[in-house]
Amino acid sequence: MSARERLTDALYGAGWGTVKRLPEPVAVRLGRTIADVAWKRRGKGVLRLESNYARVVPDAGPERLAELSRAGMRSYLRYWMESFRLPAWSHRRIADSFDVKDLHHLTDGMEAGKGVILALPHLANWDLAGAWVTTRLGIPFTTVAERLKPETLYDRFVAYREGLGMEVLPHSGGSAFGTLARRLREGGLVCLVADRDLSSSGVEVDFFGETARMPAGPALLAQQTGARLLPVTLWYDDPPVMRGRVHPPVEVPVSGTRPEKTSVMTQALADAFATGIADHPEDWHMLQRLWLTDLDPARDPAHAPEQDRKGTS
Repeated sequence: MSARERLTDALYGAGWGTVKRLPEPVAVRLGRTIADVAWKRRGKGVLRLESNYARVVPDAGPERLAELSRAGMRSYLRYWMESFRLPAWSHRRIADSFDVKDLHHLTDGMEAGKGVILALPHLANWDLAGAWVTTRLGIPFTTVAERLKPETLYDRFVAYREGLGMEVLPHSGGSAFGTLARRLREGGLVCLVADRDLSSSGVEVDFFGETARMPAGPALLAQQTGARLLPVTLWYDDPPVMRGRVHPPVEVPVSGTRPEKTSVMTQALADAFATGIADHPEDWHMLQRLWLTDLDPARDPAHAPEQDRKGTS
């Protein structure tokens, strides 16, 4: 383990060990202070967040984008402060901290016995939503987690989420999909954060007028198992409440090849995600590259060599 990895692990360990013991007003002020300091430094994450918001709010000028990125960093740090403290929250506190619309899409799907897939973007606090499902509804579920470095940090995240009642599978490796499919065939619940492809082999979708790539897994699982696929969007209200909406099911098309069906269904997920993100852009914690023109600037005609631009005119 490198010195940087040891430091990263130690910082996260301090967060889970110390922040959860702070008085809540102190933790809230600490999170806001860290967010504001990071925002003022204008590091890569903040600049990327601002660039992503420029796609979501295309008519925003520099001042509006700066306001959004500051609010976005405060929302992001609210997520972390809550997550560090979540293991110490009572079931009552968790139940009172989340209010969700159209929950019947989930409960009806679970009663049907064919399994349910909840697909979410990186909005607000998806861990709190998951804890609410396991504690308030009493429904355990399975999810996947990106393998992080150092391995001890990944282990911390797994232990944290398992402590909230989740079954956590590593994103890497070929066994995760098969395990998720088995859980669904048993009538279980699977929850997946699905607005950013980690495999570079996802499905291209139109997202706020540009091409992005999102994971195919939710759509493929729904096709293979017959489970109900439900988009979910979240947003923060005034503390301590978070709100959410379960969107209507994404149906499997009646015709087309599997790739064609997967493309249509993933686009439907992207459209649902976009509605929630457009309504609450400051709660979308996307500090990474997402659109293909950012991942591969050569795809943007504005960045192409002069002779290539001439050849396509």
